[in-house]
Amino acid sequence: MDLRFPFYVGYRYWRARKANAFASFITLFAVSGIFLGVAALIVVSSVMNGLEGQLKERILGAVPQLTVYTEAPLNDWTVQATALKTLPSVKGVTPSVSTQAMVQSAANIRAVQVFGIFPELAQTLSAVAKHTYSGAFDELISGQYKVILGAELARQLKVSPGDTVRLLSGDGVVYSPLGPVPSQRKFMVSGIFEMGSQVDAGVAYIHYQDAKRLMRQPSEEINQLRLYLDDSFSAPALAPKVQDLLAKQGIKATTSDWRDTYGHLFSAVKMEKNMMSLMLSLIVAVAAFNIVSALVMMVVDKTTDVAVLKTQGLTTASVMGIFVVQGSLNAVLGLVLGLGVGILLTLNINGIMSSLGISILGAGQVLPVKLELVQLSAIVVGTLVVTLLATLYPALRAARVQPATALRYE
Repeated sequence: MDLRFPFYVGYRYWRARKANAFASFITLFAVSGIFLGVAALIVVSSVMNGLEGQLKERILGAVPQLTVYTEAPLNDWTVQATALKTLPSVKGVTPSVSTQAMVQSAANIRAVQVFGIFPELAQTLSAVAKHTYSGAFDELISGQYKVILGAELARQLKVSPGDTVRLLSGDGVVYSPLGPVPSQRKFMVSGIFEMGSQVDAGVAYIHYQDAKRLMRQPSEEINQLRLYLDDSFSAPALAPKVQDLLAKQGIKATTSDWRDTYGHLFSAVKMEKNMMSLMLSLIVAVAAFNIVSALVMMVVDKTTDVAVLKTQGLTTASVMGIFVVQGSLNAVLGLVLGLGVGILLTLNINGIMSSLGISILGAGQVLPVKLELVQLSAIVVGTLVVTLLATLYPALRAARVQPATALRYE
């Protein structure tokens, strides 16, 4: 089918001044709806992406993203680390150990998750190192019993670098005539990190061998490996590959990832993100229904024209094409305007809010924004598909016009 004639006529109908003022208003309303829906989708989706990315960095950057537990201690962990680094998304592997503990100062006592690390390895991989006072990781030396605390935890304990705290671990319990006695040692606070999230109130770092001694385990044994990933969300898909790779080396292992502790939080964020997108997509859907209304009115107005064209040999497909083109041009106009305004607003949203004196996250904080090409493409394709489907019914109705009936009284 030659598309030039349907496109030419559809374009002329689209440009022509509408005889029906109400149809013109409906068309304007449809274009405005698509414009507002697309712009709002882009802005809200980009802000939600930025918030999700910020949470990933501030929370998952401070806790193990994927941890491997072996049944027997590793003879040479570097062999397994080298093999694991060949897997996609793995940027580093270090020995690790963790324990639930209580940290006590002269002023307070709090529960804490203690991670034992090799600072020279973690310093180049962990996001915490970038948010810690300079040199704090270098001061984690085996046998000196130093600890790095989260900023909120340090405030609750009322301690600062150089102060002493006591760590009590339930993993090193000794049973005495007076009952179970937890393992405990005094540690000096060598530094404080601040990620700007809830981990600041519940995480502490000490040297790997100091952690093993606190737990009353052999300090040289290594049976946990912590994997640092390029994308934390790839951990669930990566876990089976890790187990299969180690199984080929005769090592029985299990894995755990960030979902065990923070999965509920990111599930809630994802659900909220999807619900916001769904709600804003309804604006586009309503605009698509308005396109149906406007096109039906246009079909009624142009019934005589369609009948004449059909008597001249215009095919049913070409008649449908005329009205599909007319409806699609309205959709494209709204889509282009929405894309332009949405992207401009997204890139300048913090400046606009600052000039208006609006602060959503509090004074001095800016909204994180992340434009994703895949998401933009999905918005464009989704809008075009919905509006194209909306044009089919009016176009099919126009194609069913019978020339003899339409021209009976002409």
